[in-house]
Amino acid sequence: MEPPRSFEHTPALASERIPERVRRAALDLAADTGSGYVYDPALAADRARTLRKALPPWARVYFAVKANGFEPVLAHLAEVVDGFEAASLREARTALAALRARRGAAGGRIGVSGPGKTPELLSGLARLRAERGADVVVNAESELELHRVSAAACEAGTVLPVALRVNPEHVPVSGALVMGGTPGPFGVPEPLAADAVRTALSLPGVDLVGFHVHAVSGNTDAAAHAAYVRWCLEWARRTADAHGVDLRLVDVGGGLGVPFEEGEGAFDLEGFGAALARLPDPGVEVVLEPGRWIAAPTGWYAARVTDVKSAYGGCFAVVRGGINHFQLPTSWEIRHNFAVLEGGPWPAGVPRPRALGESVTVCGELCTPEDVLARDVRVESLHAGDVLVFPNAGAYGHEFAMPAFLAHPAAPRLTVDSRLP
Repeated sequence: MEPPRSFEHTPALASERIPERVRRAALDLAADTGSGYVYDPALAADRARTLRKALPPWARVYFAVKANGFEPVLAHLAEVVDGFEAASLREARTALAALRARRGAAGGRIGVSGPGKTPELLSGLARLRAERGADVVVNAESELELHRVSAAACEAGTVLPVALRVNPEHVPVSGALVMGGTPGPFGVPEPLAADAVRTALSLPGVDLVGFHVHAVSGNTDAAAHAAYVRWCLEWARRTADAHGVDLRLVDVGGGLGVPFEEGEGAFDLEGFGAALARLPDPGVEVVLEPGRWIAAPTGWYAARVTDVKSAYGGCFAVVRGGINHFQLPTSWEIRHNFAVLEGGPWPAGVPRPRALGESVTVCGELCTPEDVLARDVRVESLHAGDVLVFPNAGAYGHEFAMPAFLAHPAAPRLTVDSRLP
């Protein structure tokens, strides 16, 4: 865990940057519990529609449940996306429930990822397919896992579709987190992929439908990402033809980034879609499974300032909450700015510390110096009792936090339509 990079006295966001409905909900949350999340599920669905519209007809959009598993968000997305990407049996069941509630028994597809799938997890997935007819694809990450998939499928009396996850040797793409072409636990290294393909083709209960490559997260270079997708498609076709694989699916992962700071360029979605449209029709289902691009701009984290302190030349705003609710700012090479909302009346006769025209570091309520959400942000006026609102908190916010440490109350979540006045 690394502390957030300094904002170097960059001003806090103007409160007008936060939609009116969100501001009201944030103040209500702060008055009630001190902190929490505000989501706009309809906005998430609209972003998924925008993504689908920009892509060629052969592309499919899944939503990565790990980014935001809040059921109202999944319910709205289930009407729009082609499926969900899950990384646990609980996520898979939640995704299946959302799809079937909106679409009936046909539902949609669920791709299941993760480098350490246990026999118990795989058995649960096999039962979902055998007993409930779930359209599940396992993104298998090793030869041992392929054998476990086979055992689980045979025990359940079914056949599990499998996409072999491959860690490419060289990936000309950058982002907040690069997992392709680097040492790591994810997938089969490209030089060993041929052996894994032969194993998959030989095992009962395993239907090798294609390949899965998720090499980067948080990429805002649309041209590079389009080139990466092209590489995935060409590699998958060459490998399938070389080994007699009936190629039906290529999952290129997610990785579409969003800007967190002023001046950062947004992902050029139209350019990305146009570049993909120029590719030859691959003749297979091509899956993109974004989480952050769809959900990040549709959520806000709000926290009430409980105290303002000065110590040895530094000024600190302590909030109700912190990394036990919102760990994202300490986990990526990003700087997560906030807006200040006036907190209303203050008890008479009680000191109300403040920061006026100076830079503050925002700390949480945990007794660890790592509980820092933002460093050196210049505020014009900030008082104890005010409310800080962090936008772009709809992905890897609530789900990525550490709520058990010190046993403080969990962050509540509520929904609004942020486009209404």
